[in-house]
Amino acid sequence: MTTVELLQTLIRIPSVNPDNDPGTDKVGEQAIAKFLRDFLTPHGFSVTLEEVLPGRPNVIARCPGPDSRPRIFLGPHTDTVGVSGMDFDPFCGDIKNDTILGRGASDTKGPMAAMLTALIENKDLLAKLPVAIDFVAFMAEESAQHGSKHFAEWHAEEYIFGIAGEPTSLDIVYTTKGSLWLTVAAKGTAAHASQPERGSNAIMTLARSLDHMNRKLTNRLATFTHSVLGHSSFNVGTIKGGTRPNIVPDHAEAEIDIRTTPSLFAEGGAHSLVIDFIKEQQLPLEILSAHENPPMETPTSDPIIQQLLKANSGTKLVGAPWFSDAAHLSNAGIPSICLGPGSINQAHTKDEWIKISDLEDGHRYFSNFIRSFKEMPL
Repeated sequence: MTTVELLQTLIRIPSVNPDNDPGTDKVGEQAIAKFLRDFLTPHGFSVTLEEVLPGRPNVIARCPGPDSRPRIFLGPHTDTVGVSGMDFDPFCGDIKNDTILGRGASDTKGPMAAMLTALIENKDLLAKLPVAIDFVAFMAEESAQHGSKHFAEWHAEEYIFGIAGEPTSLDIVYTTKGSLWLTVAAKGTAAHASQPERGSNAIMTLARSLDHMNRKLTNRLATFTHSVLGHSSFNVGTIKGGTRPNIVPDHAEAEIDIRTTPSLFAEGGAHSLVIDFIKEQQLPLEILSAHENPPMETPTSDPIIQQLLKANSGTKLVGAPWFSDAAHLSNAGIPSICLGPGSINQAHTKDEWIKISDLEDGHRYFSNFIRSFKEMPL
């Protein structure tokens, strides 16, 4: 099976993350995990489906050869974002104008196909290399990253390096921002809208508080900088409140996204900073929930990064403002990067695609990387 054919097959196996707005009832990673198991097992891989949530497993495929070797892994995620509003059948896998169409084409079934065909092409070599190169596929990267967290908890000591499959245009993303998703709420007092002075409008209280945070907290976040990533940032993503126009609302809440640099994380993180800011500024807000992910910064001197650079001339070391599984892996002690064919600009779009030429370049990239270990002594 060629890399193009494999990607078409992967796209045609729906694996939409069920959280938020999936836009389909074809959710979960079970079907694609079973496909990957059945695809890899005949090629000598020892495959385990490790259930993280009910019906939602990670795939851990250990390559043939001695278990005593240091191990690294190629690790894309199996889930995709939702499919609402897409311009075509999200699971078509069609070819048009030298591109492959479908949800996951770039994020991240394209990188997955390139990794898999490179491993299969070199399956006879894998058992002889001084480093074991496994394939791991994570569930739930698109929300909460349950898969990489579970893997890091149970398998961190087994691996010396991880490559998270993401569409990076085959550049090595060695540093990324972290993130804080925060829900804040304001309370008010309900009243008839004809007498608003008898109540307290929670929406207006929340709006004023958010405006204050946008002006003041943003400035504070901007002091936490990074030479590659820039500064930490603040965004209000959703806001909701009230029940009908003729009632003064007594509750309103908003979801905030803060992207954090390593320096902010080192100072205690964004969650702690927001708690202190709300208290200091005496804002009438309550934090309902908070989920903070760490940033990532893997030393570029790592031997595996140097091996990647050696195997593929022209690849660059870059940073990215987005978040991925690699941060949880690195935070648990597995030095990790993000790497794969395709552009992040196509991820999550209504017309997601990947160029066939980029996909094939990705296959060659990973195949070169695998073969480069032949030159290392056992």
